Amino acid sequence: MPTKPSPKAAGAEENPPAPKPAVALEDLPGIGGITADKLRENGYTDLMELAVASPGDVAEAAEIGVAIAQRIIGEARRKADVGGFESGTTLLERRKKLGRVTTNSKALDELLGGGVETQAITEFSGEFGTGKTQIAHQVAVDIQLPPAQGGLSGEVVYIDTESTFRPERIVDMAKGVGIDPEEALSHIHVARAFNSNHQMLLVQKAQELAREKPIRLLVVDSLTAHFRSEYLGRAELAPRQQHLNRHLHELLRFSDTYNAAILVTNQVSARPDILFGDPTRPIGGNIVAHAATYRVYLRKSKPPKRIARLIDSPNLPEGEAVFSLTTEGIRD
Repeated sequence: MPTKPSPKAAGAEENPPAPKPAVALEDLPGIGGITADKLRENGYTDLMELAVASPGDVAEAAEIGVAIAQRIIGEARRKADVGGFESGTTLLERRKKLGRVTTNSKALDELLGGGVETQAITEFSGEFGTGKTQIAHQVAVDIQLPPAQGGLSGEVVYIDTESTFRPERIVDMAKGVGIDPEEALSHIHVARAFNSNHQMLLVQKAQELAREKPIRLLVVDSLTAHFRSEYLGRAELAPRQQHLNRHLHELLRFSDTYNAAILVTNQVSARPDILFGDPTRPIGGNIVAHAATYRVYLRKSKPPKRIARLIDSPNLPEGEAVFSLTTEGIRD
């Protein structure tokens, strides 16, 4: 015979603790209505986003002095209770909750430690025709699968900088994994970026979309194309790297906020001083190298095979995997 719950337990269920009231940006000292609107327009919509921002970025976004921005950030950190330490055990348990998305290649998934990881930037670089965009398309489809099949039941933001997104390819790949093609396309939100500033703005627009829809993947294909074409010569190298660094940190903030995977493709350049071995290297220098969590270099093999080499990871060994590009998508 089932036992009746105690009055204390029943009362706890009937009267759950009231949630803490949300603190609006206008409630912070030094922020008025106009300043709050400017911050929201630039992607700072809650205390946590403001608390982890840099004074220079906040000052530029709100058109205020750096000293005022520092005071605002300090108050946001105090109210958001940011800055405590955690044990390694706590972090390990939290990492167990991270999601991973299959690439449809068991070998490539194993190379990445189980698939494309959330709360991380995974970079695929290589020459033309090595499969960068194909992988981006495949993961955009696979993210919609249920977790039991290697997905996260999520939707996608796809920032296309080189006009390489092809809905016809999504149809083929969706059929290959058993998803209705029309439904798959409806869950991929595509935007064409026309320059680097527009590309960075689209990440802010993605944040607005993620508050309404379960966005679990953000693709930038490719990351460096506009930066490479707009900032020419050594004199423009420093400004290019500064803007690229800011863009990458906005992507990281998006991944942390929405537990989303970030997949970026990257171009390569040839080094004429390399006489032996592969003379190509990814664009972006140390800025991209330090910001990307996982870096995968792709190269061609005998068609339809491609070779993926993991060149950087915080916890995985370097290694290689062979996969194929088929009419249905990425396969072993």
